[in-house]
Amino acid sequence: MVLFTKFERKDYTIFVELRDKTMNREKAIEKIKALTSNLNRHNYLYYVKAMPEIPDQEFDMLLKELEKLEKEYDFRLPDSPTFRVGGDLTKDFETRKHGTPMLSLGNTYSEGELIDFLKRVEKNISTTPEFVCELKYDGVAISLTYENGILDHALTRGDGIQGDDVTMNVKTIKSIPLRLQGNFPESFEIRGEIIMPHSSFNRLNEERTTQGLQLFANPRNAAAGSLKMQDSAEVAKRGLDCFLYFVQGENLPGDNHYDNLRAAATWGFNVPNTISRCKTIEEIMEFINLWDQGRHELEYDIDGVVIKVNDYQQQKLLGFTAKTPRWAIAYKFKAEQVSTILDSVSFQVGRTGSITPVANLKPVLLAGTTVKRASLHNMDFIESFNLHLSDRVFVEKGGEIIPKIVGVDTATRKDNAERVTFPELCPECKTPLTRKEGEANHYCPNEEGCPPQIKGKLEHFISRKAMNIESLGEGKIEMLFDSGLVRNAADLYDLTFDKLNGLEKTIIHDGKEPRKVSLREKSANAILESLEKSRKVPFARVLYALGIRYVGETVARKLAVHYKTMDALKMATIMELILVDEIGERIAESVTDWFSNAEHLEIIERLKNHGIQMELLSEESSEEENILEGKTFVVSGVFTHFSRDEIKEAIIKFGGKSAGSISGNTDFVVAGEKMGPSKFEKANKLGIPIISEGEFLEMIRKTED
Repeated sequence: MVLFTKFERKDYTIFVELRDKTMNREKAIEKIKALTSNLNRHNYLYYVKAMPEIPDQEFDMLLKELEKLEKEYDFRLPDSPTFRVGGDLTKDFETRKHGTPMLSLGNTYSEGELIDFLKRVEKNISTTPEFVCELKYDGVAISLTYENGILDHALTRGDGIQGDDVTMNVKTIKSIPLRLQGNFPESFEIRGEIIMPHSSFNRLNEERTTQGLQLFANPRNAAAGSLKMQDSAEVAKRGLDCFLYFVQGENLPGDNHYDNLRAAATWGFNVPNTISRCKTIEEIMEFINLWDQGRHELEYDIDGVVIKVNDYQQQKLLGFTAKTPRWAIAYKFKAEQVSTILDSVSFQVGRTGSITPVANLKPVLLAGTTVKRASLHNMDFIESFNLHLSDRVFVEKGGEIIPKIVGVDTATRKDNAERVTFPELCPECKTPLTRKEGEANHYCPNEEGCPPQIKGKLEHFISRKAMNIESLGEGKIEMLFDSGLVRNAADLYDLTFDKLNGLEKTIIHDGKEPRKVSLREKSANAILESLEKSRKVPFARVLYALGIRYVGETVARKLAVHYKTMDALKMATIMELILVDEIGERIAESVTDWFSNAEHLEIIERLKNHGIQMELLSEESSEEENILEGKTFVVSGVFTHFSRDEIKEAIIKFGGKSAGSISGNTDFVVAGEKMGPSKFEKANKLGIPIISEGEFLEMIRKTED
């Protein structure tokens, strides 16, 4: 017997099957195909066209029926809407090469610079082109490849040459079609930006506040973090969205950018309706000014406007530089500035003991998010503004991310306002602060007894680039510290199942009832498993994990390669350390000071007894092929996939030398976005090749082929 429930609409009728005990496999598969097609259509109408035809309740009933059939008959189509729910786990994200590099755009901040760009374009193609103006979304770049109308794979930008395969997570984003409609090419790629709308961002941070977790700084960070989560079911809950803005491939319907985007919209893609074709600088500036004001009304963040040459043949004539297309440019909006009141100043203690003053502000809306705090950097910064409590201060977001105070309205200052002064004692442990000559920061020297320093060092020790103890995090470290189980890195390896299982922590939020969270059997076993894996972490990363001041990843590797063992390093003198390539006096003093502390030596000995790597293995010390031997590099700018330090480390790893300034001895400059103009000018003057992040990776990848 088959039972149905009936929903009638003026133009169609939906029958939802409630139960069918006699359905055979062939009939079930046909039913799955019909439900898949129907649900995908409704998904497109709801999330892309904003024209839903059925209530959410009916959609959910159809989806549950499809889930039930797929599970019962072990059959799911590649475009099944049940992928939207997630549930697939990804332990490691596979790296795949892009069909063509995903380059970044050159930036401009003024009408004059934009006019220069337009003149260069006209000169190089000998005609006046048509341009397309689009919004510049503040999100995560994504590349989607479709084969025969089905989403085949999705890649992040990565280093521009290759990116991470995040297909399973991308399938949970409801505005990205899993199967296309209409007349589309057999194979093509479409690129765009994954964003987190303000509503999703605010909801996510409210949830994290309730759970006692660290808040995301902005929607872009939240989107990036969500896209790399291992559980796609959790990604599905984040409320991500996607705008598509670039199509490439063979047999595209049009010969220009605008027409192909309009065609892509008919295939089911969420192509923005804010695109405009322009001919003159006046039209372009009108579009820019419109959205400079209008961006505050959007449900998502934008940080500028992208201007592209429309015609593909003209794009081909213009070509590319090492890192950017010559036929497109990004006009970045000026940082928004607002004024608010300085309520108070708090002083935070970092893991190295550095004291960072933070301005607590009367909440104010800035660039789409509510700002409550801003960094004050150090005592010199505070004194340069002569800050007083209750001052009206001017705040903007540096690079549209980090709030900073850029001025003070002294005319409105109250007569009895209290001047902001830097503390003489540590705000946490009351130890007298120190400040070395020539340094901007004050430090608390009580590194073994100051709680924030202890917890900060532990968090650094377990971090991904250090010991990579995955199952521990900031919250669990605090739980272990508060319970008295852990005071230093060596204590972590004394943990047992009995000590961890059932461990509790009370979370207290303003205006809310305290609640308890506890570690259970699964979490306890996961922590112990991660600790066991960390015993295989190479010596250079162990050295970095110790958190010695000024010893970052690059310095740690140089010291590990030079001294080979921890025993040899701890016996080194300042003079011997300075003789190591690129180790200066400040680093040498810090290293010898650290090893002169008896408690540190005890920690080293205990870690050694726990099986932690304290010497360079033969395969590490031999290094990879020295393909960069004899070459000197200067690294400048902000990079897509790696930090400057990571690129410098790679240079050293493959036998090259990383220098801080350009000279006649420099062989290459590795340039990212916002490369220093003086370095750019000097490199060009000396005729030194400027290469992109992707080109550098291709240079060293030859050793891995």
